[in-house]
Amino acid sequence: MTERPPSAARPTSPETGEDGIDLSIVIPAYNEERRIVPTLNAIAAYLARTATKAEILVVDDGSADGTAARVRELAAAIPGLRLLSNGRNRGKGFSIRHGFSESHAPLVLLTDADLSTPIEEIEKLTPALRDGKAGVAVGSRALAPELVEVRQGRLRQTMGKCFNLVVRTLTGLSIRDTQCGFKLIDRRRLTPVFALARIDHFSYDVEILYLAQRRGIRIAEIPVIWRNSPNSRVGILGDPLRMFIDVVRIVVRDRAGRYREPS
Repeated sequence: MTERPPSAARPTSPETGEDGIDLSIVIPAYNEERRIVPTLNAIAAYLARTATKAEILVVDDGSADGTAARVRELAAAIPGLRLLSNGRNRGKGFSIRHGFSESHAPLVLLTDADLSTPIEEIEKLTPALRDGKAGVAVGSRALAPELVEVRQGRLRQTMGKCFNLVVRTLTGLSIRDTQCGFKLIDRRRLTPVFALARIDHFSYDVEILYLAQRRGIRIAEIPVIWRNSPNSRVGILGDPLRMFIDVVRIVVRDRAGRYREPS
């Protein structure tokens, strides 16, 4: 289900993006009533300040609070803002794929609803894609720890490092921070990757990056500012186990030939 405000223009021109749109911003949201409004206002202010023509796609993942209502209210004032609905809770990975499938611009920014990485940091990622060398630019908390202005607790930091070690060992990815929720993507080059992706939950990042690497698409990892939000949606117990299992599934599926594109 896609909700469009009456004033939202439907993209039409194929050159820089349909209707001349330069950027699509995809924001997965699950029970984000309190954080989504300041996030959208900050993004809208940045787009207006930089004269960037963009669409903002908020993907409501079956929220039980007023997330959808808040987005609808803001849609009348923020150009290009659209609400997409999963209908029920499907997971962050599913939401990302849903938003990506509805995007129209050449560049697609994936960012979290809490905007832990300020929207201005996109200016660090854009050059990596503009020169045509990389298909994905990944924001990283690991490359420049001094840019992490508000850190996670020690337990979460340790869990993150252990997970990254598992990812690097099993997949061969050299990325030191696959889980930062701030990524800029070349939509044309990554569309086949997203069509093959299946992970619905928090390891979706690993699957996308792994499949991109397998296709020979360069991935640029770039240090960004990051401020931890205390209201993380990743649980301490169940989610890390599921993420580990999903990484194993990614490798097993690939070796079994289940990521092959239809002939």
